[in-house]
Amino acid sequence: MSHIKQVSKRPTAAEVEAVAKFSPATIHEAQGRRGALSSRIKPVDYRMKLCGPAFTVRCAPRDNIMLQLAINYAKPGDIIVVSAGEYEEAGSFGDVLANACLAKGIGGLVTDSGVRDTLQLRDLGFPVFSLSVCIKGTVKETLTATNEPVVVGGELIHPGDIIVGDADGLVVVRREEAHEVARLSEAREAAEAEYIAAYKAGKSVIEVSNLEAVLKAKGLVVEA
Repeated sequence: MSHIKQVSKRPTAAEVEAVAKFSPATIHEAQGRRGALSSRIKPVDYRMKLCGPAFTVRCAPRDNIMLQLAINYAKPGDIIVVSAGEYEEAGSFGDVLANACLAKGIGGLVTDSGVRDTLQLRDLGFPVFSLSVCIKGTVKETLTATNEPVVVGGELIHPGDIIVGDADGLVVVRREEAHEVARLSEAREAAEAEYIAAYKAGKSVIEVSNLEAVLKAKGLVVEA
């Protein structure tokens, strides 16, 4: 039986905005090096960014009927997150469905399957992160479910978790941790700004990173 569910626990706009200020790399480090999706999932254009609540959907491999249903029921700003069994040999999303997403104000797509029409997707500017680029078509056969926990890119993603993506990759932030992760990310950026200022002031990377004692303990010998 198929179940179409909406996101029952949705982050507030303030929670999404708080997290959106930071890059996925900063967020990943700030939240204890957690939440990074597989680096195999890439944006179709390096300029693409996304941040919003996950609208999760399970699709059978080489089948995009549930993806189309997800687009139909997703809310503006949602990031559609597709779990399709890491099936690379299918182009389950292209420019036609991207236009449908844009018309609804959907915030982006993340899929562990393939997409196609990448030139048009770049022109449209709709953020798409995929496991592959593939021209092979799909069927519309298997009904499953939306907004259940899924594993995509090696990470467990719950409906309403916040997905952040840019040219470097994707990270997931638990909805209930959003403000704390934003606070930690801000602190990390401030620390990094201090490192950069120290380098510009003439300090070495060993001084800035407090590596002298560590290197000595590991027996580093610097020869003239």
